[in-house]
Amino acid sequence: MVLPESMVPDTFPDPPVTPKDAATVVLLRDTKAGVEAFLLRRVMGMAFAGGMTVFPGGGVDKRDADVDIAWTGPEPEWWAEKFACPVPLARALVCAAVRETFEESGVLLAGPDAGSVVSDTAPYASARKSLVDREFSFAQFLGDAGLVLRADLLRPWANWVTPAEEPRRYDTKFFIAALPEGQRADGSTSEADHAEWRRPTEVIDLWKAGERALLPPTWMTLTDLGEQPTVAAAMAVDRTISKIIPKVIREGRVLRPVLPGDPAYHRAVGHLDARPDDTLG
Repeated sequence: MVLPESMVPDTFPDPPVTPKDAATVVLLRDTKAGVEAFLLRRVMGMAFAGGMTVFPGGGVDKRDADVDIAWTGPEPEWWAEKFACPVPLARALVCAAVRETFEESGVLLAGPDAGSVVSDTAPYASARKSLVDREFSFAQFLGDAGLVLRADLLRPWANWVTPAEEPRRYDTKFFIAALPEGQRADGSTSEADHAEWRRPTEVIDLWKAGERALLPPTWMTLTDLGEQPTVAAAMAVDRTISKIIPKVIREGRVLRPVLPGDPAYHRAVGHLDARPDDTLG
C-alpha cells in the first residue's frame, strides 16, 4: 500500500501529538451475495483522510461520558476490559460509536426498551441535525425521545492508532454492528460525498485497481470481515483487542505504511527511533 504524499508531513511533531479518542462502527448486512459493509468517501480537502473511503465514526465528545444515559447490554466495565481502557472512557466510546453512526449514516442503535430497536428513524431527523451541530448531548436526545442505547448491538473489533508522524492523531476503537431491521443507511453527512454498501472483498479489489483509497485500518478490517460468511458469524467472533500503531517508511518518493510483524517495521520512521537519514525531510 502507498500513502498519498500529502498525508505525511516532511517533519513530524516533537513530541508526537497525543491521539484523541475516537470510535468507528462497521455496519454490516446480509445479502444473497454475502456480507456487505457500509462505507463513506470523505470529502476531498478535509484535514484528515480527505478522499479516503472509511466507515462511519468520529471523535469522542466529552458529553458522551454522561452517566445518566439509558443503557442496555454489556456494561461499561465489560467494554473497558475488552479495549483495555478506563471505565469512563469505555462508556464514552460506546456512546460515541452509537452517536456517530446515527449522525453519519442515519442508523440508530437504540430502542424504546431493552428488547427492541427503532425501525424508522425519520421522526428523529431534526434531532440528528441538532446532534451534528452539538446543540445537545446524545444522552439528552435519548432521554427526550424515551430511547435506550443498545450496547448489545455492538461488538468490539479492533484498536488502531494514527502513526506518530501525523499532526492529527486518533486512538480509534473499531466496533461492528448489524443493520437493524427496517432501518437504512443514507450517508447524509457533510463529511462525505459518496456512500455505498459493498462486499469487503469487492472493496479490496477496487482498492487494488486504484478505484478506492483506503487507509490501513480500513483495508485490514475489510480483509478480516471478508472471511465471515454471515453477519451473525462476524458478531460471534471473540476477538482479542490490542493497539495497532502503523509506522511509515519512505522508498524513494513513495510513502508506505508498515504494520507490526512486517520485517520493515523496525526500520520504519518513528519519532523515538528515527535517525537523521530516516526522516521524511
